[in-house]
Amino acid sequence: AMAVATVNLRALTSWVGIARLFAVVLSCLAFSLVASTGHFGAPYGTWCMFTWCFCFAVTLLVLLLELLELYPLLPLSWDDFTSAFSMLAALMVFTSSVVFPATFISSPCSSNQCARQAVATTASCLCFLAYAFEVGLTRAKPGDISSFLSTVPGLLKVFEAYVACLIFSLLDEYSGEPGLMWCVAVYSICFIITLLIIIFTIGRCLAYIPCPLDKMLVGYNFLALLMYMTATVVWPLYSFRGRSRPDPCGRNCGWNKHLGVTFLTIFNLIAYLVDLVYSTRMVFIRAP
Repeated sequence: AMAVATVNLRALTSWVGIARLFAVVLSCLAFSLVASTGHFGAPYGTWCMFTWCFCFAVTLLVLLLELLELYPLLPLSWDDFTSAFSMLAALMVFTSSVVFPATFISSPCSSNQCARQAVATTASCLCFLAYAFEVGLTRAKPGDISSFLSTVPGLLKVFEAYVACLIFSLLDEYSGEPGLMWCVAVYSICFIITLLIIIFTIGRCLAYIPCPLDKMLVGYNFLALLMYMTATVVWPLYSFRGRSRPDPCGRNCGWNKHLGVTFLTIFNLIAYLVDLVYSTRMVFIRAP
């Protein structure tokens, strides 16, 4: 007997499918236009191109697997994977939509090249909205904990891991300062544990952990929050103590990077706080 691939058109006609189709078209438009200018060097340009191509490829794959109904064959929790990916894609495309014009579009925009860069930026912004719309559509309703990564704590885990990656990209000049080294340890430990939670959830490995998982997650959130509280105080204290902003502070200025890490630390502190509140409500104040 031959296995017949069934075609499920709802994968394309549902609201989530339409959002994904828009994301595919817009990310393709963004990287095609930028590629046609031939002007996307430096780490920032490479990062933006990688973002658009990566999101295009994975979203296209998701659409095909849903269209042909092949996803049940994969050894992973499909809902968790698609929720985590749409959240990650929204964050990556948002970053690119800010970084690309800031780095590449020069002020009087008159050339053909600049017009293409502007349209690519617009496509990227719309692509972010498509992913944000998908995250909103697939977000689990309160009380529904079938797929953990589509709940608010699950989506926040992806946000926390992503912000930690941004922090790592800005880190420099911290060795030899015990205070700053403690902060880097905080960022690294929380990143690794949060990433493991995401991977174990998608890989359906959480069922094998021999202890009450939801209570462990609340405990971890509490510890991560305390650690980030110390980093929020210690990082700026050690970074800016007796240092004023140098006058020509160029693109690779250490002072600006330290300021960026300070803000990102505060973002993650807030994320872990909201995460703790939501996960505590999910575990201890369950809806009857």
